[in-house]
Amino acid sequence: KPGVDVPPMTPLGQQMFDASKPGYGPRAVAPALGNDIVGECNPQGLPRIIFFPRPVEFIQVPGKLVQVFDWHRVYREVWMDGRQLPKDPDLKRWYGYSVGRWEGNTLVVDSNGFDERTWLDMYGYPHSDEMQLQERYTRTDHDTIQLQIIVTDPKIYTKPWVSETKTFKPVPKETITRDGWYGLLEEICAPIDEVD
Repeated sequence: KPGVDVPPMTPLGQQMFDASKPGYGPRAVAPALGNDIVGECNPQGLPRIIFFPRPVEFIQVPGKLVQVFDWHRVYREVWMDGRQLPKDPDLKRWYGYSVGRWEGNTLVVDSNGFDERTWLDMYGYPHSDEMQLQERYTRTDHDTIQLQIIVTDPKIYTKPWVSETKTFKPVPKETITRDGWYGLLEEICAPIDEVD
């Protein structure tokens, strides 16, 4: 939901928020008048793609967890091999750098190094390139994973922003079958398709 438990913004944060012109929510403008980079097929970034209502597949391989998002067919690596996040990465990335670890039955994913051109959500809430993101995935039963996200970005918000809990459930085969094919769909935002 837009505006839920939003911490107070810094002057820079408020300036960036006021400059955003989203196509959704209470501040929505017509897409042609907006400035959401996703409208031009650019990546959504994190945590925005996590909250987009499309399936995500979790694949465990030695040393890392891979997330494949249905929307834009995004491939994300969460390194589980003990490496540390880069302290001050030279190259900012759409989806940042991510490392994970277990705290009991909770998978904790820490990320940094984000390109500040993305928004936290589709409502235009900004972040800086210094944002630290933490995702906390807890499997509460065989078919349920609970997720809570914590955004820490002192350049934009005066205190950490803790999300509401998101629940992941398995997707029944029949809900994503097209023409008898089962698996993630290929929902790629391609400029050539947008023109057509």
